[in-house]
Amino acid sequence: MKDSLNPLLVSRRWKPWEAVLWVVALVSPLMLPGHALIINEIAIVALFAVSLDLILGYTGIVSLGHAAFFGMGAYTAALFAKLVMPDPTVGLLVAVVVATVLGAICSMTIIRGSDLTRLMVTLGVGLILMELANKLDWLTGGADGLQGVVMGPVLGRFEFDLYGRTAAWYSITVLLILFVIARRIVNSPFGATLKAIRDNRLRAMAIGIPVTSRLAVIYTVAAGMAGAAGALLAQTTGFASLDLFEFHRSADVMLILVIGGTGWLYGGVAGAVVFKLMQDVISAITPQYWTFWIGLFLVVLVMVGRERLLKPWTWFSRGGKA
Repeated sequence: MKDSLNPLLVSRRWKPWEAVLWVVALVSPLMLPGHALIINEIAIVALFAVSLDLILGYTGIVSLGHAAFFGMGAYTAALFAKLVMPDPTVGLLVAVVVATVLGAICSMTIIRGSDLTRLMVTLGVGLILMELANKLDWLTGGADGLQGVVMGPVLGRFEFDLYGRTAAWYSITVLLILFVIARRIVNSPFGATLKAIRDNRLRAMAIGIPVTSRLAVIYTVAAGMAGAAGALLAQTTGFASLDLFEFHRSADVMLILVIGGTGWLYGGVAGAVVFKLMQDVISAITPQYWTFWIGLFLVVLVMVGRERLLKPWTWFSRGGKA
């Protein structure tokens, strides 16, 4: 009876629809073999969005340079495969470690200053890393990118195929594992303190929550997850370029959270599905103007509201009542 009254224990339990969702995701490359490549992209972008939601949705920290960790993970995995060994699993772990260390270093600047300071710092880190990768062309390939990355089979058994089925299963599996970890974090007492910090930082400090250390830890965890997403992209495409550090990567993942919602991990997953499918469909119809239509969709989404979007008859009603 006590467990049923504990909101943390209730939120920690898996719902039946969640199990169905992940089963569908895992079998989707088999059910839709011709769309395995875009399924792989959706899984990678969803992981990237979930990592940003950990700091934006659960602590209120807005980051415009989250692509720094994404790009660092991608380059680490690509260089590891090219210079050390092509094992994707080991390369993924190394990329996560490197991105996590970078996140721990950057967290020292994030926890200080105002919101505007954080915006500039996060953006600056991404620009610095992009320029560094450009200057170290003997190692990173510079503006041409890191090419010729050949990955070995996953777990020594599953070769990457041209159709992207192995890549899709690999990315979805990694997404599921890291999603479970993130879900466990946000539905724990630690996650409850993050929400308290997001809602009222001064009150959280007054009741004894170590705000600084909490922000540093979750920012570091989010950086590691973003690095994993970048590593998956480099491993499944065999390529890493300066584009991975650019601002539009951070902007896109921010838009994904606007579509799916923040403070709800499945918002990143849902937003990634909608964003990538819209991008794929609209770019096939009007390649030059797909950004216009996505921008228009976002304007309608913000003005109408996510809950009322599927009820057009309520858009112009007073008070938004159906």
